[in-house]
Amino acid sequence: MEEKSPGIKSKRLASLDALRGFDMFWIMGGESLFIALGAATGWPVLVWWAEQMEHVPWHGFHFYDMIFPLFLFISGISFPYSLAKRGDNKHGIYRHVIRRGLILVLLGIVYNNAIRFDFANMRYASVLGRIGLAWMFAALIYINTGFKFRAFWTVFLLLLYWGLLAFFPAPDLGSSDPYSMEGSLTGYIDRLLCPGKLYLGILDPEGILGTVPAISTALLGMLTGSFVRSESFVKKTNQKVIFMIVAGVTLLIIGKIWDSVFPINKNLWSSSFVCWTAGISLLLFAVFYFIIDVMEYKKWAFPLVVIGMNSITIYLAQRVFYLGYTSDFLFGGFAALFNQTWQPVIIHLSYALTCWLLLYWLYKKKIFLKI
Repeated sequence: MEEKSPGIKSKRLASLDALRGFDMFWIMGGESLFIALGAATGWPVLVWWAEQMEHVPWHGFHFYDMIFPLFLFISGISFPYSLAKRGDNKHGIYRHVIRRGLILVLLGIVYNNAIRFDFANMRYASVLGRIGLAWMFAALIYINTGFKFRAFWTVFLLLLYWGLLAFFPAPDLGSSDPYSMEGSLTGYIDRLLCPGKLYLGILDPEGILGTVPAISTALLGMLTGSFVRSESFVKKTNQKVIFMIVAGVTLLIIGKIWDSVFPINKNLWSSSFVCWTAGISLLLFAVFYFIIDVMEYKKWAFPLVVIGMNSITIYLAQRVFYLGYTSDFLFGGFAALFNQTWQPVIIHLSYALTCWLLLYWLYKKKIFLKI
């Protein structure tokens, strides 16, 4: 269970909601908006950023590959705080953790397939399912161990995954490269055990074996949350920020070095990918935490907080309701006033604004989807 200490804080971190909102902004129209801005302006920095708004096909990294692991990392940070609020009822905590994990798996299946009954052709692996399972197993480890064993499991799972892929390539598709789509054990396990259809045909980016290193992503977030919350190791908030920056840079260095032998790869959720994205996540959190919670400059972050407090809602709403119709109804006439170069910018900006207005209405009504 969580260590007890008289110096432990349990207050909600506004920076977490803001960072979660920053993360979700990119999948509620932000990426399309910046792609359109790059095309409309031709400015090198915006053209470069537009290129970052697409997933890398296989090995490598773009910023858009950050959205998923950052969300999982943030979910990890928040767990020590929610755990403290729930008290010492261990059975109740177990029920909550397992229930939340399984609900996210179910929501992921519904998100992918809608309400359909063609079970043989459904896609069962999902983003929400990966978050649910990785967070659930990480939470169970966190509840039952102290700091040293949490750190041990984080490292062990990354090394275990590397070893499995390095020494046991897929035997069925004739590739000798253990980190290729055809040759990876990750894809082989999906083809062998994952029911329904796979997103990439022979591999699913949110498949079975890739959940193992994703547990480490969640654990790294939980270790961060425990560190920020506790005063037993570092008391001054400024020192905590410095420590997180150093740790973030260290993870980036480890990820880059590891990349030379185990490539950074989102589809495989490679161990180097975990270190690289955790390093960026930690640096982003350190910046948001310092500005919002330490310096208490909070007003600028309000639009992000509105998104972050209903992140699952907007993720599901974009799938269930076609918000593009609403956006076109509200802003389509305004967008038509612009020339063809700038129309896409206005259209995507309008879509993001429509999503935000929905979330703002929910925020004012104090309606929040919690799982």
